[in-house]
Order: sequence, then C-alpha cells, then structure tokens
Amino acid sequence: MVKLSVEEGTFLVKLARKAVKEYLENARIIQPPPDTPEKLFEKAGVFVTIEEIFVDPILRRARRELRGCIGYPEPFFPMVEATIRSAIAAATEDPRFPPMTPRELDRVVFEVSILTKPQELKYTSPEELPEKIKIGRDGLIIEQGIARGLLLPQVAVDEKWGPEEFLSYACLKAGLREDEWRKGRVKVYVFQSQIFVEATPEGEVVERLLEAV
Repeated sequence: MVKLSVEEGTFLVKLARKAVKEYLENARIIQPPPDTPEKLFEKAGVFVTIEEIFVDPILRRARRELRGCIGYPEPFFPMVEATIRSAIAAATEDPRFPPMTPRELDRVVFEVSILTKPQELKYTSPEELPEKIKIGRDGLIIEQGIARGLLLPQVAVDEKWGPEEFLSYACLKAGLREDEWRKGRVKVYVFQSQIFVEATPEGEVVERLLEAV
C-alpha cells in the first residue's frame, strides 16, 4: 500500500470537503489542484465516509452517525481523483440517505480511507475463515456471482464485532443471507487501509490508528 504522511492525508480530507462544497453549492466537479502532492497521483482504492455530529442531550457528549460512504475498492483512479469522485458520491448518491444540502456541511466530518489491493482468502473449509481475519487490521469483501459487499476495517472496530460477526454483516452488505459464508460458496477478500479523519467539522485532520485484536 502507498503509505501517506499526515500532510498528504490532510490534503485528501480537505479536498474531499472542498469537492462536496463546490458540488452542492455550484454543481461543479473540481479538478485536482495544482499543488497536489505527486504521490497522490498514484492509483489506489479510496473510500470517503461522511458522518454527522450530534450532541447527545442525556450523555452531553458528541456522537457520530453515518451520513454517506462510497468509494472504489480497486486502484482504478489516482488517489486525488478517486477522492473527489468518492466524496461527491458519498454526499449525493448513497442510496441509504437523501442527498446532502449545503447547510449540513458545518455539522459533518469527512474521513478518507486509502485501501490496499484486495487479496482473496484461500480456504478449504468455511470454519477456517474467522481465524484468517484480524479485527482492526482487515476490511472485508464478500462476493458471490454479481453480489458484492464491502465493509471497511473501522466498521468492525466501531461495532465491536468479532470475525464471525464481521463475515455475517459483510454477507448482509452483499445482499446475501448472513450465514452464507458458512456454506463455503462465497469468495472472501481482505484489505487494509490508512485512515485520515477530521476531528471536528473543518477541524484538524488526524490519522486514525486501529488497534488490531
């Protein structure tokens, strides 16, 4: 995987926000800026996640809820271009949510995940699969025919899933029965990601490090 510095990750996160702002306010798709670091023209899988910030009135602390997440699991485009495309799609094309409006921009945070190329797990028995998956390191792709579902590594960490739950929810994401992976008829791919996220809306960008368990 292409390893990015915090400065390069910050560039992509700020670019994701700028791309969405320009699209929502002016219906314009921006081009990669002239000051784009050279490394960001390398191809890699990219996902952009947008989360809305709420203040829990009871617990009196902020919580986040998903507002959109779309990307490219394969290295089809340069990172800078994939970030622009994914950010706009996450804001306007995620079928789980209505399109964002400009007034939402000050209450959402942007997260950019740079993915390694997915690698297929080879197994002779489905019972082997949970042992081949490490929570906090691996993301999952489940594939059966034209059905395909992807979950980023941070999803399993945030939801406190074990490997079996992770496999089951990846099957559901693909539109399959949750126990389909137990039948040995699905292809399973793993990938890793480097994650950069805004600490607050338009705030400092930090690299999110997941604890592997």
